[in-house]
Amino acid sequence: MTDDTIRLLLADDHPVVRAGLRAVLEAESDLSVVGEAATAREAVDRAAEGGVDVVLMDLQFGRGMGGAEATALITGRVGAPRVLIVTTYDSDADTLPAIEAGATGYILKDAPPEDLAAAVRTAAAGRTTLAPTVADRLMDRLRVPGASLTRRETEVLSLVAEGLSNHAIGDRLHLTEGTVKSHLARIYAKLNVDSRTAAVASATDLGLIRR
Repeated sequence: MTDDTIRLLLADDHPVVRAGLRAVLEAESDLSVVGEAATAREAVDRAAEGGVDVVLMDLQFGRGMGGAEATALITGRVGAPRVLIVTTYDSDADTLPAIEAGATGYILKDAPPEDLAAAVRTAAAGRTTLAPTVADRLMDRLRVPGASLTRRETEVLSLVAEGLSNHAIGDRLHLTEGTVKSHLARIYAKLNVDSRTAAVASATDLGLIRR
């Protein structure tokens, strides 16, 4: 390993995925995997130890902390490594929390190996790389801001999609039932729909929530 080598931490709960990422990345002479984490918490702890330039972070880890929360904890430290999200999910419900948490880039797991390596180098340099579908969706949000949902609205509608009642959503998100109804009213107005079912269908089609 040389001084120019980019040191990587792989954070994913699937050993096969980590092995695949390691094989692809270590085929590049300037990239070196210095650690792996099977949980988001492990990723946070390992990143805090230092000696890592870029964390390749999945978003879904089953139970416990998710990738977006781990990203916020990692990037919140002084001198923190960059975080590059590597996931299968590209809906607003996934991308926005990760980007808000401080992720430098966002790439999908089906990206070609050369794109993944390039994204790592870009992240290490402090520049942003976004998967084309993610970039397109963010541009659409900027062009038509009225059709976009806030993070809280996305959370509410995602729970509606799971079949939860307003009361249950309120309990889950620590909101009053009236507040949940207010969020739904704004969601209906933004999506130009008049029912929970139509809101879920429209938001799914627009990629605002994941089903």
